[in-house]
Amino acid sequence: MARYTGPKVRISRRLNTNIYENDKGRKALERRPFPPGAHGRTRRRNAGSEYLAQLQEKQKAKYIYCVLERQFRNTYEEAVRQQGPTGENLLRLLELRLDNVVYRAGFASSRPQAGQFVSHGLIQVNGKRVDIRSYRVKKGDVVSLSPKARAMIVIQHNLDVLDRSVVGWLEVGDGGKQVTVRDLPQREHIDVPVRESLIVELYSK
Repeated sequence: MARYTGPKVRISRRLNTNIYENDKGRKALERRPFPPGAHGRTRRRNAGSEYLAQLQEKQKAKYIYCVLERQFRNTYEEAVRQQGPTGENLLRLLELRLDNVVYRAGFASSRPQAGQFVSHGLIQVNGKRVDIRSYRVKKGDVVSLSPKARAMIVIQHNLDVLDRSVVGWLEVGDGGKQVTVRDLPQREHIDVPVRESLIVELYSK
């Protein structure tokens, strides 16, 4: 499946957000808190424009959840058809992606790494291997590590070292090697730095 493979620190600097939530991005923003490029230090044209703000919020959400344009648009259209606020529906659908659940469970240090684990068949849903990153989990689903994954040093390292509290809509079990989707995520459980109302405004034009 296609995914963004370009320079990640540049994305974080351009959007002024540590998109991939890693030390490299954090340090880059501390050292150079301005957009990349030869004219990054100078004032950007239309920096305060409404359209730019809306576009940047959409780009943040796309890069945070590792989703390309067409898939993001399809997810948005599905969110529109659901009851409730469209922006919250959008974030909920993105949160329920399997690669995001693997990240939220602490199996992976980042969402791109979580996507790799899923693609390599290291993740099971209700005891069956699922290798589709965009697979959407449902309430009651049990997401666990495969026998092969449980023996991998990188995953054990993540479980031992990552200081990340599991979100309230997931319940940890089996010594941290599985999580159960106890409920659908609500907005207060979603800590991504995205103003979803601006994304709705952008697509509503």
